[in-house]
Amino acid sequence: MFGSSREDSPTPALAASPELSPTKTERAAGAPRTPGTGGFLSSEVSIEGELSFRNELQIDGKVNGKINATGALIVGKSARIRGEVRAKSVTVQGTIEGNVFAAERCVLEPGATLRGDIESPSLALDENASFLGRAKISANRG
Repeated sequence: MFGSSREDSPTPALAASPELSPTKTERAAGAPRTPGTGGFLSSEVSIEGELSFRNELQIDGKVNGKINATGALIVGKSARIRGEVRAKSVTVQGTIEGNVFAAERCVLEPGATLRGDIESPSLALDENASFLGRAKISANRG
């Protein structure tokens, strides 16, 4: 009666349950991002020249030159970019001075500044972002 009993099923604390499975969380606009599979250039980094990457890159530093990517670019709050930007998607929290070509989507979040033209099939512009230029919302030709 008071001896140890054998239990074939796992204890509730160790059993897999929907509450314990990882879920995707939403990020508040303007909140810092944590790069997943990509890279990160801190605010202490300054680049002169062409920059290219494949997956995801968050820039919080300065870039003076062309950015060419097949992945997602995140321009952090302290980032300053001068030059043309080409990427799969572009999310701006900081400043870009140059034209932006996004193959899928361009997002200007609160506090963002973009001085240049945008070409993308999708554009999201927060009311607290600054945009001086032209926007061409073109069909995604796949």
